[in-house]
Amino acid sequence: MKKLLLLFCLITALESQAQEVIYHVFQRSFFDSNGDGHGDLKGMEQKLDYLQDLGVTSILLTPLYYSGFYHNYFAIDFEKIDPEYGTMTEYLSLVKEVHKRNMKIYQDVEMQYVTQDHDWYKDSFNNPKSKYSTYVYYLDSLNQKPFFFYNVPEFTLYDGSKHKIAVVNMNNPDVRQYTFDVLNFWLDPNKDGKFDDGVDGFRFDHMMDDLDNFKKVSDLFSTFWTPVVKDLKKTNPEIKIIAEQANWFSLGREYFRDAEVDRVFAFYLSWAIERLDKKELIKAADSTLTKNPAGKEQIVFIENHDTRRIASVAGMTTEKLKAAATLNLLLGGVPLIYYGQELGMKGKQMKGATDGNDIPVREAFEWYAKADGPGMTFWYKNTGPWWDSTTVKPNDRISLEEQKNDPRSLYNHYKKMIALKKSSEALANGEYRGVENDQDDFFSFIRYTSNETVLVVVSLSGIPERVNIKLDGSRKCKSAGSLLNRETRKLDNNRFALELPPYEVQVFKLN
Repeated sequence: MKKLLLLFCLITALESQAQEVIYHVFQRSFFDSNGDGHGDLKGMEQKLDYLQDLGVTSILLTPLYYSGFYHNYFAIDFEKIDPEYGTMTEYLSLVKEVHKRNMKIYQDVEMQYVTQDHDWYKDSFNNPKSKYSTYVYYLDSLNQKPFFFYNVPEFTLYDGSKHKIAVVNMNNPDVRQYTFDVLNFWLDPNKDGKFDDGVDGFRFDHMMDDLDNFKKVSDLFSTFWTPVVKDLKKTNPEIKIIAEQANWFSLGREYFRDAEVDRVFAFYLSWAIERLDKKELIKAADSTLTKNPAGKEQIVFIENHDTRRIASVAGMTTEKLKAAATLNLLLGGVPLIYYGQELGMKGKQMKGATDGNDIPVREAFEWYAKADGPGMTFWYKNTGPWWDSTTVKPNDRISLEEQKNDPRSLYNHYKKMIALKKSSEALANGEYRGVENDQDDFFSFIRYTSNETVLVVVSLSGIPERVNIKLDGSRKCKSAGSLLNRETRKLDNNRFALELPPYEVQVFKLN
């Protein structure tokens, strides 16, 4: 009994020390609980066992609010859940069940724009006396010329409908207060101060200091975002605020400094991981992971709802996908997995003038070998070329059913790497530092804390190769014990040799 208690305490301690692994889900395409073809909140709750078994600790939802757009990024009503996703009761049930499992949940929001059907727009257009007259940014005093999103007067949706998107006047203090009030509600819906029914933070989509770089709605870091973030943290100091920097070429440090967010996205590193190029990885990892202010973190990812699926990159193979997964999960920062990434789902954006061109990277999660079955989310069926060229196909080895019981599958590699990360203090929370080796197609690094140092070696080669690892002299290491098997290697003057198959990984605890 004592041994079982000690084991339980050890597992609990490791779980509590393990840094987050976020699962970014496009919930409309995840699991359908009621047979209407749309993924929904109840479906999310029904699949929490799957997510917990995979090993992820947090869920990032795409926007929930009511919108005419399938992706919900441009609101008709910020205070209403899209009825195709479900009800407030179902939402609260999902949040509480997530928290019961000691997991976290985040909402994605973009409150910088509204559609033509939003009350602010409908009431203020051509009506300067509207109480919402200055909530929407107008280019004239008569409210006849809205400032449209990127100056485009109308957008075509995947179903052929037309929608206008207007810029919100975020310089208006009333808009700032409204934003705080709406977001603050989601932190503690019943206002009892317990937060079991509230989100654990937000992802701010397309966050900018000068909205869309037009110099019309500007200085937002100091006048809008920082006050909102500070006020939200007064409600719950434990929340995390994640900024998607609108400029993907930015490392995001200005968001840490000027907008007081907690996390930004490691775009530069994601591109380096995609290329599996040693020189690019060294530069990107060093610049991304070693120079962040204390308490600030990078979200490390390789795909999301706005990017191609990495499995569709030219020349990609399952072995390369496993190497990319290893880097995604073990390099450092806060790793994020986009739904279906763990199966190697494919997809890349199409060319054209509708929002349907992103559907190929937002297709139905593949639960079944036959590519159909209960819960499949084919809400986009027979709506355009994205359906005609769908990558969701039967018996192609890209489904949970086909991969779950295959120990060599990509899915089980993800499970293995997540479990490894959660089992090690250094891999969970350690600092990153590059490690020298003598091959152009091997990438090596350590993750370290004051108590543990772990060495990760990843082959970027298509053939078996031998590599010589040289650790720096800051700490004398005598041996390296593999965390993936029982292999132990002795080190000679902080050096040792290793041979790996193509795109394989080895992970050692240094002693």
